[in-house]
Amino acid sequence: MPKVAGAEFWRDIKPIEKVFREGAQPEAYVADAPFADERYFVPFTETVFSRPLWISPNQNKWADILYAKAAGLVNRHYHPHEVFAYTISGKWGYLEHDWIATAGDFVYESPGEGHTLVAYEHEEPMRAYFIVTGPLVWLDEKGEGVGHFDVFDYIAMCRRHYDAVGLGAGLIDQLIR
Repeated sequence: MPKVAGAEFWRDIKPIEKVFREGAQPEAYVADAPFADERYFVPFTETVFSRPLWISPNQNKWADILYAKAAGLVNRHYHPHEVFAYTISGKWGYLEHDWIATAGDFVYESPGEGHTLVAYEHEEPMRAYFIVTGPLVWLDEKGEGVGHFDVFDYIAMCRRHYDAVGLGAGLIDQLIR
């Protein structure tokens, strides 16, 4: 337990001795996730970047910070499974909806809904925390599937980027659970 000065009522409680059950993995701790060195943000498109925080190949699921310095586009897609988003800063939304998410806003994306994710110009970069389950199915302008992007594509994309920027391809392994 960290030693920090304070008067919290629980100061004299001892930490649990048996922290992990057999076969359990340690937590994935990522400090300063939304504001870290930009090398940790993987180009998802030409204008939008992703900072991986946690990845589960077994569940085809990941958590990340989506980031755009200025106006950005993720492209048309839908998710066959649910997605959760929490806006940290900036403005983003879907061309197909009339709302625009800003700092503090939460979005639940229903499975099967097609949309075009865009980041709007704003004095602060767009940063949003996402939990993505399952693949993104890329759509054409009519809403028909033309490709996909899943957790394995995500891991490979991150490995290539981290290797290219000198952080090492193996860095992503620290987040896989």
